[in-house]
Amino acid sequence: MTSEPQSGTPDLKKKSSSSAFARVVRFMSLRVLMLFITIVIGVYTTIMIANMGGYVDDIMRNNIRETVNMRVAAMTANSQISPEARRTMADEMVALEEHRLGLDTPFMVRSFRYLSNALRLDLGRALNMISDNGSREVNNIILERLPATLLLMGSSQLFLFFFSVFIALTLSRSYGSFWDKLVITLSPTSAAPAWFYGIFFILIFAAVFKVLPFGGMVDSPPPENTLDYILSVLKHLILPGGSLVISALFISIYNWRTFFLIYSSEDYVDMAKAKGLPSRDIERRYILRPTLPTIITNFALLVIGLWTGATITETIFLWPGLGRTLFRAIGFYDTPVIVGSTIIYAYMLALTVFLLDFIYVLVDPRVKVGGGK
Repeated sequence: MTSEPQSGTPDLKKKSSSSAFARVVRFMSLRVLMLFITIVIGVYTTIMIANMGGYVDDIMRNNIRETVNMRVAAMTANSQISPEARRTMADEMVALEEHRLGLDTPFMVRSFRYLSNALRLDLGRALNMISDNGSREVNNIILERLPATLLLMGSSQLFLFFFSVFIALTLSRSYGSFWDKLVITLSPTSAAPAWFYGIFFILIFAAVFKVLPFGGMVDSPPPENTLDYILSVLKHLILPGGSLVISALFISIYNWRTFFLIYSSEDYVDMAKAKGLPSRDIERRYILRPTLPTIITNFALLVIGLWTGATITETIFLWPGLGRTLFRAIGFYDTPVIVGSTIIYAYMLALTVFLLDFIYVLVDPRVKVGGGK
């Protein structure tokens, strides 16, 4: 009578393992498909918005026609050329420029070509922008500006994240204290954007006290000594980095502090306190561990958000990063640069969302990949 359950146990385990594997594979396949569809829709929407549904083509054709007419008029100012010859010369130059920019192809055809190339990470060549070394390749333009953005956004946002979490956890221990009330009082200051604080800091520290530079990433001319160069970059980093931190500091601390307070009031935390466990152990085991999925999610989204840069703040401080590059690309109607920046961010976001589902399983045993019991 006891042999049947023993012989059936391995079969049950095998079936359970097979069912779990099938569930994971099905979940991964569905998730990859849905993320890919989302990327396609997001990138194509970006293409349509960047070109205003084709209206930008008309603007560019008018600009080309006006520029060519002025050039032809200057070229033929001292020549005896008939108006018909000038018109023919202008039409030929316009046709060549429109062909170079791809404007001789209907926008709908070009939009799907942009989409296909973007999904294959073939970012192509910029229409109007060039890198510092003279390249029109979108890859070179983006990679050239990436280090500056990672330096600015990485230093400010990582400091903001870890400092906010640490201070919020400290405040959650002393609910209602002076410092807790001070953070609550100052949290509305985060309503002002980073660029507002940037302008304010420039007026105070650059214009009035003259202790920090107005903008840029390094002194001009750049120092030849490596140490002096690093110190120059750090000096230029203070104002833009400080404006990004100050603009979100108090609201970030307030959000995390409220989050920790909610978990601190759970019944199992009260039970742990009643058992006499040390405060450090309670925070580590019963407050921080249940909140790890949320903390990891915020941190992962923050890391990939470094890619986008701070468009207006970088522009105000003349910081040569991706945010300022994207701002210039929008002004130049440079669709390949806009789409190139968007598609890379979209892939990074999709990969992060995909991996987070598995990270949740590692940090929280209650979570199952793909659901199921």
